Amino acid sequence: MMGGRVEALIGASIRALTERDAALARRTIDCDCVVDQHEITIDEICRDILTLRQQAPSDLRFVTGSLRLATDLERIADLGVSISRCALTLCAGSPFPINADLARMAAEVESMLHEALSAFVAGDASRAEKVIARDQLVHDFSAEILRVLFAHVAENARSITQAVQLQSVIKYVERVGDHAANLGETVVLMVRGEALRHGIQSGGSVRAVPDDKGN
Repeated sequence: MMGGRVEALIGASIRALTERDAALARRTIDCDCVVDQHEITIDEICRDILTLRQQAPSDLRFVTGSLRLATDLERIADLGVSISRCALTLCAGSPFPINADLARMAAEVESMLHEALSAFVAGDASRAEKVIARDQLVHDFSAEILRVLFAHVAENARSITQAVQLQSVIKYVERVGDHAANLGETVVLMVRGEALRHGIQSGGSVRAVPDDKGN
């Protein structure tokens, strides 16, 4: 239920931006409190289970993994709120061209989120790994969109205010992709017991994964 609400929130925030829909942006911001309540409830349930019961290793991974999933989902929702707030600012100003690649980047991120949640429901680690692999494409999109945005600002200095807001949106969408990849990594851990966080696999090999600052 929490995952579904977060998916809807992210989709609405992107629509509010691309369609210059201030009312939708405000409704999206108001929905965040419901996601926060889901996280609190999940946290309480998981901690009760950990406190009161002896857990098999696979069950323990599931419970602790659920805590991590809920944390990432809550952060994704927060990013959707941030996108909506930028949309409100952009709606209040003069129209500003939005790079078509941003819509494609957002669609990729929404698809990653959906696939990560589906992998969790199905207990499918291979499906989750495919989500993780897609994160680099999101970073490539981000770099190219920012390059075009900076070039536009260099020729249209008066648009700097809108450009700053759009720059923030690009980074927020990129971070949603990072968190979707985190969801995939958690699913792999829950299903196979393989730790992929921070680029470290259980077999000792290393995979480059952006940190919380996007590096």
